[in-house]
Amino acid sequence: MKLRSAELRVIAVPDAYADHSTDTYPSPDLSLAAYTTLRLGGPAGTLTTAVHSDEAVAAVRAASESDRPLLVLAGGSNVVIGDEGFPGDVLVLRTSGFEVVEEDEDRVVVRVASGERWDSFVAYAVGRGWSGVECLSGIPGSAGATPIQNVGAYGQEVAHTIVAVHAYDREAGEVRAMTPPECAFGYRASVFKHNDRFLVLSVDFRLEVSPDSAPIRYAELARQLGVEAGDRVPLGQARDTVLKLRAGKGMVLDPEDRDTWSVGSFFTNPVVSAGSFAELAAREEIPHWPAPDGTVKIPAAWLIEHAGFPKGFAGAGVSISTKHTLALTNRGAGTTTALLDLARVIRDGVRERFGVELHPEPVLVNCEL
Repeated sequence: MKLRSAELRVIAVPDAYADHSTDTYPSPDLSLAAYTTLRLGGPAGTLTTAVHSDEAVAAVRAASESDRPLLVLAGGSNVVIGDEGFPGDVLVLRTSGFEVVEEDEDRVVVRVASGERWDSFVAYAVGRGWSGVECLSGIPGSAGATPIQNVGAYGQEVAHTIVAVHAYDREAGEVRAMTPPECAFGYRASVFKHNDRFLVLSVDFRLEVSPDSAPIRYAELARQLGVEAGDRVPLGQARDTVLKLRAGKGMVLDPEDRDTWSVGSFFTNPVVSAGSFAELAAREEIPHWPAPDGTVKIPAAWLIEHAGFPKGFAGAGVSISTKHTLALTNRGAGTTTALLDLARVIRDGVRERFGVELHPEPVLVNCEL
């Protein structure tokens, strides 16, 4: 059914959803460790906080006019910043709120500010009976970061529901509403990733008006829910179960739990050709997910574990999470250098054991793997 335009209205967000603290704290010395979930990273050259989109655009324009490098941060949950910091301008997005822009009895389109905490929006959507992002519960970071990474988990990814990304185009000097094809969504990828041309200001999500979840696609989640793949469950049940699963893996932020001092999954699941996988499978049985295009996705966690790197495998002040093999964590006295050293050891070990290359999922700033 075609959606009709609705009168634009800002949703009054309850206090439970309006807390924009990130469990990190601004530091007077401009240390960027205070703005990342890893709690790592050196100082900024300058630091500006924007609570309105026009302030964010003005900061970007100023950086362009002065020809200074610019780093944009929001939740800081998918970024690794070097120990030397970032010697240019750092813009911290603290825009917030969301509003219904289209609706009918079946669907709703909600525009979410880039700096809005992602899980605050998911919690509100579930509470309102809007289906489509419930399996993305508990993911840290901001709403504006989700299209950049094409965030996904438990069978859902944001590309399934995004209908437009509103972004400031630094080349054109204007704000554009970009369609999903223009966003070029891929596996943990988009036109926005590793590309400083665009500043994401807000994102439009089209959700189903339903008390039930979207069809459950992920086998682990289906087992936990006690349903078959393709079944639907009440939204609240889906959210609560996902939060429980994520917490068990150290993937829900907790300032007291060092296993959550991470960027979530550090490596993406490698995708290999059918021929390459056949060679691997001839040597040993490997879990995998065939894709329609003939490629095969292999779980990076399995590769890491079977290459000799168990949970808790430690470096200098850093370690693999004790709860999840894919998370590399700062144990409190770590450095970015130590974290990347650990990542190299793991990457090289997997390559030597399986001949498969692991690639980092987070954005690396002023550092490299």
